[in-house]
Amino acid sequence: MTGYEVNAGEAVVFWVCAVLSVLGAIGLITSRKAVHSALWMALTMINLAILYIANNAPFLGMVQIIVYTGAVMMLFLFVLMVVGVDSSDSLIETIRGQRVLSILLGLLLIVILVWGLGSALSGLPSVGLDAANRLDGGNVQSIARLIFTDYLLVFEVTSALLITAAMGAMVLAHREHWQPKPTQAELSIARFKGDEHPGNRPNPGIYARHNAVDTPALLPDGTPTQASIPGALRSRADVQPVEIEDGRAIQEGDSQ
Repeated sequence: MTGYEVNAGEAVVFWVCAVLSVLGAIGLITSRKAVHSALWMALTMINLAILYIANNAPFLGMVQIIVYTGAVMMLFLFVLMVVGVDSSDSLIETIRGQRVLSILLGLLLIVILVWGLGSALSGLPSVGLDAANRLDGGNVQSIARLIFTDYLLVFEVTSALLITAAMGAMVLAHREHWQPKPTQAELSIARFKGDEHPGNRPNPGIYARHNAVDTPALLPDGTPTQASIPGALRSRADVQPVEIEDGRAIQEGDSQ
């Protein structure tokens, strides 16, 4: 809009948020882990919300933070963190042809971005946001009129895009089970057949004359077991000696 001067505060907000938004977008497409990509996208969305608010579009800014960053993006992030998807899982195609389709959709997105930038830089006269808001009495009213008139089809396509993104998150978190899940009985049998102790270890000081962490526990036959002593104490040889005399355990220093 001609005749409009940008003050220092607006310039600082624009350059800081614009740079962070671009960095977040670059980190989104270059990160090897899905969780990191989600965090980079959250950074981009937050800075876009700040730019909306700085341009007198508070409704768009709040929707960007509450709906997209606070709800949709955090939902994806929560699912990815709970499921534990890593870079090796992303190399496995659960749907045939998804790489070719993603390349075609990426090329289409590039064409749309080039077309949008070309329209913005074509030199056509632009109307400021304040003037556009005054036509309908406010920012919310102007957005409502545009959504349900000129951009109704685009709004519906965007809703379909969000549903597709949710389905994509489900596909990304999907796991193929090549073998049947072991039952509780099979897990119990495997635990007793293994080399490790099948049950809980005796606690330090149990069946001993001194209830101390460095005192070995006594087995039912009266013999001490070093397995009850923490590994740190065993590595330092900081274990109280226990001797067996007349069928009972006697620790060094006990009175006879």
